[in-house]
Amino acid sequence: MIPKNTICLWFDGTALDAATFYAETFPDSAVKAVHHAPGDYPDGKAGVPITVEFTVFGIPCLGLNGGPHFPQTEAFSFQIATDDQAETDRLWNAIVDNGGAESECGWCKDKWGVNWQITPRVLTEAYTSPDRAAASRAFDAMMTMKKIDVAAIEAAVRG
Repeated sequence: MIPKNTICLWFDGTALDAATFYAETFPDSAVKAVHHAPGDYPDGKAGVPITVEFTVFGIPCLGLNGGPHFPQTEAFSFQIATDDQAETDRLWNAIVDNGGAESECGWCKDKWGVNWQITPRVLTEAYTSPDRAAASRAFDAMMTMKKIDVAAIEAAVRG
């Protein structure tokens, strides 16, 4: 069954590689189907994978091998809420150590250019806290980080 709403990510011939990595890395993720081009098109030949149906944490996605015309940007990212430092480290390291790159404040980019926010729940709870002083301390601590350090956020909340 075709979902009512699907996230479509544009790739330059690497949609299946990316979808396979996501399925191997993230829970509740899978490659669902690979569709091959029925004819030649501007950036590919008949028979090559043109779309890949996959899920990331249960979210339906479609990888489109559309060519080099529209690279990924930070205007789109997956935000993944993690439960602890171990999960944060595992997901962050899987992305960064597989050809990705670190960014600021819990953001990183995978080797296909897709952006990820690996965000411990403790951070979101801290900066949305009704205790605005604690929220400010947690926010200030986050602003100094690349990968989020859960213990440092918890220490900032405590003051």
